[in-house]
Amino acid sequence: MNRAHQIKTIENQKYPWDVVIIGGGASGLGAAIDSASRGHKTLLLEAYDFAKGTSSKSTKLIHGGVRYLQKGNLKLVLESLRERGILLQNAPHLVRKIRFIIPIYKWWDMLIYGAGLVLYDLLAGAKRIQTTSFWGSEKVRKHQPTIKTKKLKGGIAYWDAQFDDARLAISMARTAHKYGATVVNYMSVKRLQKENNRISGVIAEDLITNKSHQIPAKVVVNATGVFSDSIQRLDGSSTGLKIVPSQGSHLIVDKKFMLSDQALMVPKTKDGRLLFVIPWHNRLLIGTTDTLVEKIQIEPSPLDNEVDFILETVRDFLVKPPTKKDVLSAFSGLRPLVAKEESKTKDIPRDHSIIVSPSGLISIMGGKWTTYRKMSEQLIDRAQLVGGISKRKCITSKIKLDGHTKHTKRDDPMRVYGSHGEQIKKLSLPKDNLSLGENIYITKNMVLWAVRHEMAIHLEDILARRTNCLLTSAKASVLIAPVVAKIMADELGHDKNWIDTQLTRFYDIAKKYQLN
Repeated sequence: MNRAHQIKTIENQKYPWDVVIIGGGASGLGAAIDSASRGHKTLLLEAYDFAKGTSSKSTKLIHGGVRYLQKGNLKLVLESLRERGILLQNAPHLVRKIRFIIPIYKWWDMLIYGAGLVLYDLLAGAKRIQTTSFWGSEKVRKHQPTIKTKKLKGGIAYWDAQFDDARLAISMARTAHKYGATVVNYMSVKRLQKENNRISGVIAEDLITNKSHQIPAKVVVNATGVFSDSIQRLDGSSTGLKIVPSQGSHLIVDKKFMLSDQALMVPKTKDGRLLFVIPWHNRLLIGTTDTLVEKIQIEPSPLDNEVDFILETVRDFLVKPPTKKDVLSAFSGLRPLVAKEESKTKDIPRDHSIIVSPSGLISIMGGKWTTYRKMSEQLIDRAQLVGGISKRKCITSKIKLDGHTKHTKRDDPMRVYGSHGEQIKKLSLPKDNLSLGENIYITKNMVLWAVRHEMAIHLEDILARRTNCLLTSAKASVLIAPVVAKIMADELGHDKNWIDTQLTRFYDIAKKYQLN
């Protein structure tokens, strides 16, 4: 998956593309896999890097949605549980099962939450991971030794799945490419072309070379998440729906604050949400929030009140809770919720909508990571009708994603590369498999692989998404940045000016991930 080769493919394309997809997050990449695997000539254009926005800043869960069950949205829960099962089969190197423990301090909560989670298991049917169980206080203390035990009655243990969102996105980009799709990052769509008031293609600018490309297409798909409205404005259309950006913030702290390989779930916070404390890459991830924001940014930052809310909530459950000075990294993502009118974000359904404008622009709005495959199936079904291209059936439920293997060790930091792990280790000298930093895991060979095979262009691409260094420790990432930039420059043939520019750019971004 080489960017120069992808650009050359665009330049050499003599006929209109069957499907052009704008957006390289979960929805866009899923659509690219679906479209290409059906045999359609497919092009995906991403203005930033793959999963640069919301798709790399999730709570790292592939789940049926316990909260959706509370809201009575059984359809979404059923669909999510089904898709969870498919992802566990198709990307076992990136998606794994994890047990959640709900501590119970009031007896009636055992009945209320227990009944809901038994229903959760029943809805999963054959794709159930394991059965929900009810524990006494002693067993809860055994599995969660750092939890507060005063008035603890017991707990409920249920199962869901966890994943590495940015690495899954890269795996999806490589899978789409394997099936014949052309995928390009840092390619921004500036205009939509029309003939007889119907969309006939796009004009895109390569943000690396500043070169403009005129790209004809039979159908254009808008899969830009929270930026969906901006593409609709290029079209001059209105769907009657709008994106309501909801910010979800997360804190990363040392694992010493919860000495367990099982997650903790707080079933009801003071604002009526759930809150998770989840083991993730040898750290703890705590989140999330649900805050309505007015400004849509590609790099949002946690608000002070969100940080306080998260820390105050976990203080009620952990014996030695983290404080602000213990936060290693903090990040936020914007959920592309869809609504017709103003309402509280926690009450807006996480369903998706597929809208076709009079010009033929297809926009997918809303949705969530867990259901990306089903969303993509519906999206390409619609694209076949709108674009007048061959009607072919979806096969993505059977497609094993790039790197697929079941033979990985749970705690191996190379697990996320799946079957490519050994290949990466052999790229250069054995010493190049040693981590470049003490508190984060990144090797020279991982950097070389990202540049050669995963279309990493900027320093940030590697430190934030090809690896999870920035998210697991912002300060450690800043310390290692000059070393990584030098490896990239040597590989790509860049000079010291490039290194200095990349470091300045990365340091500015890294500040957003630091509270201290």
